[in-house]
Amino acid sequence: MRYVAPARDSVDASVFRQLPLAAWRDYADLLEGDAWPSIDALNARFPADVRERFVAQTPELLADGMHYEQRIAERGEIATRLSNWHDLFNALIWLRYPAIKRALNARQMAEIAHMGTRERSRPQYAQTHFDEAGVIVGVSDASLMALWDAHDWHGLFWRRREAWLDGSIRVQVFGHALLEHALTAGKLLVGKAVVFLVPPGGEVDLVAQCARGIEEGKLLLDPLELRPLPLSGLPEWHVDSGREAFHRGAACYQPLRAGRCYPAPLDVSFL
Repeated sequence: MRYVAPARDSVDASVFRQLPLAAWRDYADLLEGDAWPSIDALNARFPADVRERFVAQTPELLADGMHYEQRIAERGEIATRLSNWHDLFNALIWLRYPAIKRALNARQMAEIAHMGTRERSRPQYAQTHFDEAGVIVGVSDASLMALWDAHDWHGLFWRRREAWLDGSIRVQVFGHALLEHALTAGKLLVGKAVVFLVPPGGEVDLVAQCARGIEEGKLLLDPLELRPLPLSGLPEWHVDSGREAFHRGAACYQPLRAGRCYPAPLDVSFL
């Protein structure tokens, strides 16, 4: 069933104080309050030397006949619907993670040149899934991967709960649809993860690694690269995530499909 975001004036303010939206407090002026931000207000958050700009998605704009990605690549214009949560969160992702957005746009344009605009390739599906629901995960304790591989959610989120608190596994939300879904208090969130194996205690810029991997055509070549990650299981990401019973039967915890295998986490030195 297609998700319908709540009206702006009916959003429960508590969702902005809970993860994942609590991590976007830098943009509280754009997210909270009764008034939708204008295109000018969004563009004001870009550094002055950035090529891209948000433009209102109007019938006049769409009359140019250009593909959404083509408009970004050729004109630097990011078509944005006004008074729309989905497009507002997409704008915030552009503001926080421009390098990944540019890498995705470049790869989409390469696929469009090959496939045309009416068909989509497997890399395009992977790129779109990540754009909408992606999370970037850094794992410094490789033993956690066996639990994740087996969909042992009770083990990953309850028995090894401390790993989510001590930095053994770290998550950054990239997908703008995930942020939109988080507007509904208590909604169960599942991301599509790109996973990196990082040195314990090491300071690795996973955003830059992810952008470079996409740009060089080493990441997001197939949707099966992406691992499901039930974000609602993380400590403090759901009102019930502190209860063991939640991790034994929450609907976001799906069993492993027969025959499904996941790629090993990426070693940052590979990229």
